[in-house]
Amino acid sequence: MNQAKVLENVATFYGDRPAISVGTEVYLTYRQFADRVARLAGALRGPLGLAPGDRVGLAMKNCGDYYPIEYGVWHGGLASVPINAKLHPREIAYILENSGARVCLATADLAEDLAPLVDEIDTLEQVIDISSPVFDALLDTDPIAVADPAPTDLAWLFYTSGTTGQPKGAMITHRSLMACTMNYYADVDEVTPDACMIHPAPLSHGAGIYGVAFVAKGANNVVPASGGFDVNETLALIAHWPRCSFFFAPTMVTRLITAPQIHDADTSNLRTIIYGGAPMYYADTRRALDILGPKLAEIYGQGEAPMTITGLHRRMFADIDHPLYDHYIGTTGLPRTDVEVRVVDEDGHDLPVGEAGEVICRGDVVIPGYWRNPEANAKTFRDGWLWTGDVGAFDEHGFLTLKDRSKDMIISGGTNIYPREIEEVLLRHPAILECAVIGRPHPDWGEEVVAFITCHPGESTSPAELDQLCLDNIARFKRPKDYRFMAALPKNNYGKILKTDLRMLEQETAAAS
Repeated sequence: MNQAKVLENVATFYGDRPAISVGTEVYLTYRQFADRVARLAGALRGPLGLAPGDRVGLAMKNCGDYYPIEYGVWHGGLASVPINAKLHPREIAYILENSGARVCLATADLAEDLAPLVDEIDTLEQVIDISSPVFDALLDTDPIAVADPAPTDLAWLFYTSGTTGQPKGAMITHRSLMACTMNYYADVDEVTPDACMIHPAPLSHGAGIYGVAFVAKGANNVVPASGGFDVNETLALIAHWPRCSFFFAPTMVTRLITAPQIHDADTSNLRTIIYGGAPMYYADTRRALDILGPKLAEIYGQGEAPMTITGLHRRMFADIDHPLYDHYIGTTGLPRTDVEVRVVDEDGHDLPVGEAGEVICRGDVVIPGYWRNPEANAKTFRDGWLWTGDVGAFDEHGFLTLKDRSKDMIISGGTNIYPREIEEVLLRHPAILECAVIGRPHPDWGEEVVAFITCHPGESTSPAELDQLCLDNIARFKRPKDYRFMAALPKNNYGKILKTDLRMLEQETAAAS
C-alpha cells in the first residue's frame, strides 16, 4: 500500500491534528500536509512531466518540507532518492546520475552547488531550491489523486556505500516500507495520535523511515529548528512535546546522557529513544537506563532490511525483574516478528548456538536487490536470503550478539564509512605508494578515521595536502583525523595488507600515550 494513501486516510480523520512541526511550532496540520502532498504530486506529474516510476532526488537537510516532499513523490507514483546532505557535491552527483533522477529538490544550502549538475548529468533536468519562488509555484498546482503502485514497485532508493567504495542503491519497495512500518508497532513501540517523533538525526536515513510509522498513526513529526542534534535544543524539545520519541545513533545517546545539564533536565515527556546503526556499549546502555529510566528500544537492521532484523522492544527494557535482563540488554535482541534470521557458515549451513558466523535473513522487509548492480546482487542476495556481511552468534535463549563486521566498515557518529572509498582518494596523490584506512575508538563518535601511508621512495607529502585532497573529493566527515606515515605496511604472504596488525599498532600507541 502506498504510504501516501495511508496519509490521505489519516488526514480524513485527524485533519486538525499537528502533523509536521519545526521546533516548538506546528508547521502543518494533517489536512494541510495532505493537501500540500497532493499538489506537489500534481506538479511533479504535470508541469515537471515525470512519469510513474521516475526517481526524484532529495538533497535536503532536515526541514519542515522534507516529509511533504517525500510523500508528494509517493503520491505521484514516483520513487524518492533521499541523499545524505553531508555528502560532497561530487558524491551527490554520482547518486543523481546512477539513480537516473530527473529532478532534484534541494535545500538552499545545497541547491547552488548542485545546479551545474543539470549540464553534466544527461538524465537530470532540474535542480529546484525548495525555498525559491519556483518551488512555491509548484505548490499552487491542482492536486491529483493518489497513485496506486504495485507492492513491488520502488518507493525509496537508499544509497549505502559498499566495500568497493561505490554507493549502492538499496531498492526499498512499498511492501518493504509497509513491513518496516508495521514492524515498528509489533517490535519497537506503540504509537498513539498524541505522540511525536523528534528528528535530530537525518531524515534521509533510518530516522526518516521510522517517522513514517508516526504519520500512519496520525502522530506529530518534529524537526528541530537547527535541523540537527544539539543537547540543549533536544532537552528543550523534550520538555515541550509530550510522549516524544527519537531515533538516535548510540553516540547521540552517549552525548545526551554525559551532558552536565541532563541531571537538571525535565525528561518526563520522553517516551522512547530507539538506538541503532552501530554497537552500543553495555556500560553506556546501563548509564542511559539509570539516568533516563526504562525508555530505550534497540534495533539492528541494514538499508537492505531497513531497521528490521533483530531488536529489543521498549517493554523488554522496562522488564527489570526478568532473570535474563542483564544478559539481553547487552545483545542485539531477538529476531523481529516477520523476519527469519539465521547464523550460517560460508556454505549457508546453520551453525550451532554460540558459534559465530554470517547473519542472514529474509522477510517482506528485505529489499529485492540493488539498483542496476547485478554483481552486488549475486553476492548479497542468495536463494531469497540477505547475506548481511555481519558476523554474529545466537545464544541458547535466541538472542543475537554481533561479534564483528566482515566488511571493514567504520561507524562514526552512527554513519557508515567505508575505508576503500577513502583509500582510493588518497592513492590519487602521486607521492603515495600504499595506504590503509582503519577506525580507532573515539569517546564521542564511536570511531574516527585513521590513515596509514607509505610513500614512494624519495617522495613525501603532508597531512595538510592529504586533507585538501579528501575535502575536494569526499564528504568532510570521512576525512582521516590522523595520518600515520610508515616505511612499509604490514602484509601477509599473499601481499594483502594486514589491517589487524594496524589496529594492534594503534592500540599499542594509545596505551603508551
